[in-house]
Amino acid sequence: MNKVPVKDIQLKKGTSTNELIKQLFNSGGFTAKKVAVGTDIIEDMIKDNNCLKILSFPACICATGTRGVIKELIKKKYFDVIITTAGTLDHDLARLWKNYYHGSFLADDTKLHKQGVNRLGNIFIPNESYGIILEKKMQPILSKLYKIKKKWSTKEIVWEFGKHLEKEKNCKDSIIYWAYKKNIPIFIPGITDGAFGSQIWMYYQGHRDFTIDILKDEQDLSDIIFNAKKTGALIIGGGISKHHVIWWSQFCNGLDYAVYITTASEYDGSLSGAKTREAISWGKIKEKAHNVTIDGDATVILPLMINALFERF
Repeated sequence: MNKVPVKDIQLKKGTSTNELIKQLFNSGGFTAKKVAVGTDIIEDMIKDNNCLKILSFPACICATGTRGVIKELIKKKYFDVIITTAGTLDHDLARLWKNYYHGSFLADDTKLHKQGVNRLGNIFIPNESYGIILEKKMQPILSKLYKIKKKWSTKEIVWEFGKHLEKEKNCKDSIIYWAYKKNIPIFIPGITDGAFGSQIWMYYQGHRDFTIDILKDEQDLSDIIFNAKKTGALIIGGGISKHHVIWWSQFCNGLDYAVYITTASEYDGSLSGAKTREAISWGKIKEKAHNVTIDGDATVILPLMINALFERF
């Protein structure tokens, strides 16, 4: 027993986010303390010049305003590599051209379907704001890319789309745009699992020599990982984007820093719910790594943590 006393949170007008995060640590409260620990780990990781920093997140949060937090992390170049899902490209591009809208978890989904509105949690996405606009905008860009070359890795094609976005008035809101501007690679291991990949497949129907080279991405990732002295990752959510980070990390003896933010449970044995301690058993996170698993909604937790970090730098 360390006998460190629990301290009450003292709220007052003008308290900064950074000060609040520090108070969360001293409060000793459940997830609150983990949020504070995670913020400190990310700060240490960012300050470590010998560390390759990886950011992983699922598409769903990019359909919300949390997209702006991700964009700022990329714009400030706090991370060196991004691994995410195809839906991130869908939402990032679609929201440049059309709006998503506030909705409700309790909406009548049958009625929404008849109205041509898709529900993502409590976000409403009309068909014209998603598949329709993506087809209209993406097909001409794919035609231009076809004239440049026929085979692309996901990293290459994302950057090329980012380059094309420079002409868009809202380009500075885009994750893809800033990844291109800051020369940060985005890898999409499940590129066909979303509207972006479906548009590539549709273009492929008339251009059979237009292909995505997934193994080129894996080669690029291996070159990045094997040349890293140390590695660290902020991993939001689960699924393929999470696993791809920790899978590759085992080949450099595991992550030195790891922060998970997740709503998934571990009782069913799923990768999404697995805690950092499970990854240690696989050698995907080092035994002595600075690590924490934060249970909770990233759309609440991430803005708090990152705003506190911004106040520290």
